[in-house]
Amino acid sequence: MYRKFIATVAAASIALTALGAFPVAAGERDTAKVIAAILGLAVVGKIIHDRNERKEEARHDSKRPIYRTPEYKKPVHRVPEYKKPVHQPPRYTQPRPRPLPDRVNRKLLPQQCLRSFETRQGRVRMFANQCLKRNYKFAHRLPQQCSYVFSTPRGDRRGYEARCLRDRGFRLARG
Repeated sequence: MYRKFIATVAAASIALTALGAFPVAAGERDTAKVIAAILGLAVVGKIIHDRNERKEEARHDSKRPIYRTPEYKKPVHRVPEYKKPVHQPPRYTQPRPRPLPDRVNRKLLPQQCLRSFETRQGRVRMFANQCLKRNYKFAHRLPQQCSYVFSTPRGDRRGYEARCLRDRGFRLARG
């Protein structure tokens, strides 16, 4: 408030000093010049005053934090509109084949039964007979042409030759 008052007094004093500097003349032209000079000074003073006020407001606004209470907006729950289903003729779809039941591949022999033995004729790879009876359900269906018997210091060993079984379509189960 004091700043506005001081600015007004300063503007008035400048205007009055301008009046005192002119010699008093009795012409209308001189009076019009004086009034125009006073109005010009008043306009310039007002422009300076407004500019200073804007600077001051900007200075105060930038330093002061603005605290606002948070506003809570209730969420809008929209219920979807009911759409009547459009009747369409049923499409023909090809029936899916039924899954096959889990079958045990009878041609896969257990890996743990494969052994190799040294004989007089050389190394022989064979499936041990007792191991196959314990771990292979279809041991009684193995081809008799592939059965092999040989003697060791511990006694006779019985089994099936791996090469012969392979030739007849049997494979080794991995895993």
